[in-house]
Formats: sequence, C-alpha cells, structure tokens
Amino acid sequence: MPTAPFPKTTADAGTHTENGTTVGQQVREMRRARGLTLQQLADDIGRSVGYVSQVERNISSVDIRNLHEIAGALGVGINWFFQGDGGAAADEHGVVVRRGRRRKLDFPGAGITEELLSPGLNGAFEMILGTFQPGAQAGEKNYSRPGEEAGLVLQGELELWVGDTRYHLHEGDSFQFPLNEPHRSRNPGETQAVVLWVIAPPTY
Repeated sequence: MPTAPFPKTTADAGTHTENGTTVGQQVREMRRARGLTLQQLADDIGRSVGYVSQVERNISSVDIRNLHEIAGALGVGINWFFQGDGGAAADEHGVVVRRGRRRKLDFPGAGITEELLSPGLNGAFEMILGTFQPGAQAGEKNYSRPGEEAGLVLQGELELWVGDTRYHLHEGDSFQFPLNEPHRSRNPGETQAVVLWVIAPPTY
C-alpha cells in the first residue's frame, strides 16, 4: 500500500495533509465515528482532555509519538492521516474521492483490505469498499448503537450472519440490517470477494 511522506517530528495539527484536511480535523472525525468522547480518547493516550481538544481544534502541535498513540487508540495506522486526495482540484475536497487516492486500511494476516470511498467521516453515512481474500472473515461485534449497515456484493461470494441467521450471497445480491445486531461476514469462495458497504452513522 503506497504511503505519503511523514510530516516533521513535530507538526502543526492545522497543517493540511494529503487528503486536503488537517490532522486535527481527521482526529475529531475518527473519534466521533468510533463513538468516543474527548475524555475517553484522552484516557486512552494518557493525556489531558484539554490537549486532545486543542489538537482537534488545530491549536496544539502533535508529534509523531503522540500521533502514533492517537492512531492506536482509534484503531488505525498512522498513515491513515496522510493518505487521501492530495493534488485534487480544490473544489473536489469533501465531495470527490479519486480512485487512486482512497484512504486504505489493511488487516495483516486477516486477508481483508478496506478503502474509504467517502471523502470524510462527518456525514450521515460512510461508504467502504471491502476486499476479502478466500476464507477471510470479519465482524461478530455488537456495536450497541443506533444505525444501519447495508451492502452490495460486487464480486465473488459472501457469507453473512446477522444474529443467528446465515445468508449466502452472490454477486449482485444486497443486504441491510440494524447496526446493533451482532454480525460477521466471510468469503467462502475460492476467489476474491469485493463488497460495497454503506454504514450510517459512520463507524470506521
């Protein structure tokens, strides 16, 4: 997965990164998408609420060590903050995501790659393109929060469990279920599976 250059050892949280937003803005978006309060994130990284608030508001600088801790607490790699639609036309920021500039997450050993198709996490929903290698499985988590999850199998096969019910889906099949239902998915086929996910509100 290509990565963008890291910033200086200490960077201004207000500096615009590769995806056209600031580090602080992206921290706030991801924290809210994860359902974390400022206090919870501060506790996770061993810093004060004031510090996290200042980072999110682009007041305080954030060094690489602290950004690593923030990224870990949010469940992403540090490269998350330095990928995106850099170089795109100014009027495309927040609206268009070009194919070659999607933010990506790899799950080592899991055989799953996810690409964020939405320009950010501050909208009413998010779109994710998930690629499952044969046998790869994800999920079985109860989010205990309101919302819905839907999807469309673009390629291959997908086994989907919602609660105690199993569904075997093929290319062209779609689905939708409450976000707070325990669920998991797996590629039972011998070829790669590609699924478009739509989740509201964003939980990435």
